[in-house]
Amino acid sequence: MAELYTFGYEGLAIDAFVARLKSAGVETVIDVRANPLSRKRGFSKTVFATALRAASIEYRHVVAMGCPKPVRDQYKVDGNWATYTRGFMRHLSKNEAALSEVASLAKGSTCCLVCFEADYERCHRTFVARGAAKLGGFPVLHLTGQTAIPDGDRLAVA
Repeated sequence: MAELYTFGYEGLAIDAFVARLKSAGVETVIDVRANPLSRKRGFSKTVFATALRAASIEYRHVVAMGCPKPVRDQYKVDGNWATYTRGFMRHLSKNEAALSEVASLAKGSTCCLVCFEADYERCHRTFVARGAAKLGGFPVLHLTGQTAIPDGDRLAVA
């Protein structure tokens, strides 16, 4: 059965990040950042895609799955995760075609949704993964530097 991974690059160097993707068997990275730019070396779109290609991992950017700026900006002001979640879920419900694209990619390849945040429970990529998994009927696993955590389960597996 296909699995859909998620992974945040916070705290990792590009080489370690790519090595972890390879060790998990990821074939395609789906970048779900609205703006695939990063102050962290190696993670801006063009350089990131090049590093992934060098490791035989395909790169796809699905811009519609990024969190809208007004939702991000509000979260920066109030830090209210419930408000952030409602805002992003409204956005997700209006972007079914992009969510279907993610599910379709995940059915055809071992995919990993990528964003910055290390904590998948505080990142929109988890909502994207759950939505795609619901459409595709596959499980979601959240990668860390060392483990894979099944969605909804804080226990790590190798």
